[in-house]
Amino acid sequence: MTMTTPPETQYATASDGLKIAYQVSGDGDVDLVFMQGAVAHLDLAWEDPRLSRLFERLGSFSRLIRFDRRGMGMSGLTDRAATLEEQVADFATVMDAVGAERAALFGTIDAGTIALSFAADHPDRTAAVIAFETSPRFTRTGEDDFGIEPDVMARFAEATQAMDVEVQLSIVAPSRKDDPAFRSWFRRYTRSAQSGIPIQVVMMTMLSWDITDRLPDVGAPVLVLNRAEHNLLPVRNARALAAALPNATLVELPGRDTAIFSSDVDAVADEIEAFLTGTRPPPRMDRVLATVLFTDIVGSTERAASMGDRDWRELLERHHRLLRAELDRYGGHEIHTAGDGFLATFESPRRAIECAAAAGRAIRSIGLDIRAGVHTGELERSGDDVQGIAVHIGARIAGLAGAGEVFVSSTVKDLVTGSGIAFEDRGEQDLKGVPGTWRVFAVAPS
Repeated sequence: MTMTTPPETQYATASDGLKIAYQVSGDGDVDLVFMQGAVAHLDLAWEDPRLSRLFERLGSFSRLIRFDRRGMGMSGLTDRAATLEEQVADFATVMDAVGAERAALFGTIDAGTIALSFAADHPDRTAAVIAFETSPRFTRTGEDDFGIEPDVMARFAEATQAMDVEVQLSIVAPSRKDDPAFRSWFRRYTRSAQSGIPIQVVMMTMLSWDITDRLPDVGAPVLVLNRAEHNLLPVRNARALAAALPNATLVELPGRDTAIFSSDVDAVADEIEAFLTGTRPPPRMDRVLATVLFTDIVGSTERAASMGDRDWRELLERHHRLLRAELDRYGGHEIHTAGDGFLATFESPRRAIECAAAAGRAIRSIGLDIRAGVHTGELERSGDDVQGIAVHIGARIAGLAGAGEVFVSSTVKDLVTGSGIAFEDRGEQDLKGVPGTWRVFAVAPS
């Protein structure tokens, strides 16, 4: 893991004498004060490549001012959970320390609630607010669309208290939970971030907050960001929050991760840059090494014709639900679907193969068969789309497979050597539009 050297940590003194740790990076024209939610640690955050990428992107158009909340990370310890009012005041403490009379405020999860409270209390000091995956109230009452479902909250609280990384990541960062380096960093990050206050006490304090009646007082423009399919805070929160604010812009991002550092941080930075500066950066073509999985339904045209549009549409929706469940289970990232075909990417070729096989079994239960193709290569990533020759190779390999079959390239076969997955050689194949011939293998039935 490549680590970016953190900026110097400095300390501001709150009115009660507590030291608040902060860092300043970037040289943009906009002052952006950023508090992360749930847990945070100023220095360790730079060790995650996606978080450091986010900080660098934000610093390209702002003076980025990040701070650890009181009792957490590098800030001073406390003997009790901090109140909402104390944490609102800490925004002002840090702004005073860096000479920011007026600033844009950025908060994730419960830190977004704190930022909105500051904006309601201090309109003269608030230029804008970015509220990422947040809610004015986290306890679900059923009276409106705010809050976390009680069973999800209970599972997350139990996993957090027990330091059960597997369950924690399945909720907040499912797309990265199978990355060993990320798991190791996340374990250190969450343990180092927490103070001596029991985490369940901190969470219970957060669950007591309710600022719904203050939302009309937030006069500053607010960017409400929410990933569309994540587990902790459903997108209904974001829609209700944007509707309740006088001047809000809602952006629903693709993905199912709650943690800001889990999915495409460039997409998050793009929206914030456009919101604060009025200028959207040009599309980037980042080249990354990844595994692509293509699937489609065998004989879909004939089946659709025999069933009729309505019945076929209902069956297709069941197919989509089953396939997406397996993508979620194996850490796949859905790129797009066209008709009955899916394109997804994985960080692990073994996971892509396992996902394809499991999806085939699940979808066979509803009377359909799919074919699948897997290839690993360098992709051009632009936003949430992927392009490049590796994508074409994966698509062509999928087209060679028959009902219930998973075909892979020789590249994938070599990468999973020792995994216990068996293959059957299907010989050299010409792939339309791809130079040369390619050796293709079928995954042997387990």
